Amino acid sequence: MIKTNSILDAKGLACPMPIVKTKKAMNAMEAGHVLEIQATDKGSTADMKAWSESTGHQYLGTVEEGTVLKHYLRKSSGDEQIEKKHANVISNDDLLSKMENQKSVVVDVRESAEFAFNHIPNAVSLPLGELEERLSELDKKAEIHVICRTGSRSDLAAQKLTSAGFKQVINVVPGMSQWNGPTEKSTN
Repeated sequence: MIKTNSILDAKGLACPMPIVKTKKAMNAMEAGHVLEIQATDKGSTADMKAWSESTGHQYLGTVEEGTVLKHYLRKSSGDEQIEKKHANVISNDDLLSKMENQKSVVVDVRESAEFAFNHIPNAVSLPLGELEERLSELDKKAEIHVICRTGSRSDLAAQKLTSAGFKQVINVVPGMSQWNGPTEKSTN
């Protein structure tokens, strides 16, 4: 049995809501306390790990119980907790213009099911949870535009890519939730 100070029910919620609710719950907790987040979104494991890294909170682990994922996070002390944001950002419209004028690499960090039903043509599907193992699939010299549904996962992915030595990484905000450019499916 894992001892926690608080439990957050995020079952049935899709990205970014488990993170939004986790952030709010963590803000109300004391430093050093442990939060259990119960979620059903399979992508939430990667999201919790990445969000914890970007905020300074400690990701302790995840336990799977049937369809429920129980994530455990320890709140950092105030001096540990500074949420980082990737500085290089582009709007959806600016990315669309760039795509028309030059070859751009678009890396979609949503889960594979999200990607399959709606993605930018020629985008590379690299779910956030697989990013670190698959870095070798990307060219470190290329200009890489990272996109997700809302800009949150892509922000975390952009930070990881930059830390791994990629020089031209740009986060696309607000992401696929408001994308008006061409899309395609790959559900066959």
